[in-house]
Amino acid sequence: MKILSISTRGNELKFYLFEMDDQSIIANGIISRIGLEDSSYSISFGSENITEHVEFRDYNDVANILFDKLVTLNIINSSIDINGIGFRVVHGGSKYVDSVFVNDKVIQDIGDLSDFAPSYNDSISLAMRSFRKIFPDIPMVAVFDTAFNQTISEENYLYPLPLDWYEKYGIRKYGFYGTSHKYVTKKVSEILGRNDFKLISCHLGNGGSVSAIENMKVIDTSMGFTPLSGIMMGTRSGDIDPSIIPYIMKKEGLNVGEVIDELNNNSGIYGLSQYSGDMLEILEECNKGNENAIRAKNKFVRSVADYIGKYYVLLGGVDVIAFTAGIGENSVQIRREICEKLACLGVKLDLDINNHIGEMIKISTDDSKIQVYVIPTKEELMVAMDTEKLIKNR
Repeated sequence: MKILSISTRGNELKFYLFEMDDQSIIANGIISRIGLEDSSYSISFGSENITEHVEFRDYNDVANILFDKLVTLNIINSSIDINGIGFRVVHGGSKYVDSVFVNDKVIQDIGDLSDFAPSYNDSISLAMRSFRKIFPDIPMVAVFDTAFNQTISEENYLYPLPLDWYEKYGIRKYGFYGTSHKYVTKKVSEILGRNDFKLISCHLGNGGSVSAIENMKVIDTSMGFTPLSGIMMGTRSGDIDPSIIPYIMKKEGLNVGEVIDELNNNSGIYGLSQYSGDMLEILEECNKGNENAIRAKNKFVRSVADYIGKYYVLLGGVDVIAFTAGIGENSVQIRREICEKLACLGVKLDLDINNHIGEMIKISTDDSKIQVYVIPTKEELMVAMDTEKLIKNR
């Protein structure tokens, strides 16, 4: 079975074509600047890597040209070869607790939630509409990043705000990166050979999310109403005192949208370091003695360790801590420094094994009270797996 996995952000679409029999990647690529000048696509398959400037006026062009390229490059024979298309949807609100087949109502609901995730929901709903119009016979599935978090209890998802804000406007914790946490949870279940475990999953990349998971269900997660809250991130502030917003508006002469933009794009690791939001570059600067970089790195480590400690208490103990995503999979130093702060919980790291990067591996010692794993995330594959599951069970 061949499944096409699609995600969008603004004017950009990423795709992966999987052979689900062995979960291998047949082809993957990116279409950039959709609806803008100098639009282009890049596609990788086998040993080939092709980039070309092509006019993509809208998502109808994207759907038509993408399938045309897949055929002309002999990646598939025709659209009939594609057994399903899975769309990664960032925000499904409270309504969608699992993946669903795409229909007109689902597309409308996703569009209606655009205020919650404007860069993502707008574009993915447009993509769904176009692909469904042009390829009506291919089963299509919406896989929601917020769905895995819908097991969070009212006690944990409600904010201490006027209750009618939640009842009227849906203001609550939704959490994000659920597709990644779901994949990690599945892999931990396979490693342990059981489903009754307590896990803290740490998705650490440019964006970051820490989730407390018990018996395969999310109990709490660090991101909230939007992806801005939680741990400190590459350019996002994470948790701050909300009173900072009106204060800085007055001092800097900014409106609320401009302050939120600063919190999303010019804060976090980048904001504190005044250098970069890329942890690899920050660590290089730390080695040179850059005090701002050291400060930003230390603050990041502390913010992750704090959430792990919080969720250790919430879960009443932990069986496994898992690191995933760009920093979690590849930064030996950050993993080590986080685990050093968890020594009071009985975490012991095997420093030699921790030197491995980009592979699924246990990095804790045999006598560590909590097992620590690195588990490379595969969000695109998780989208394809959910799509395959629904198609086979319909």
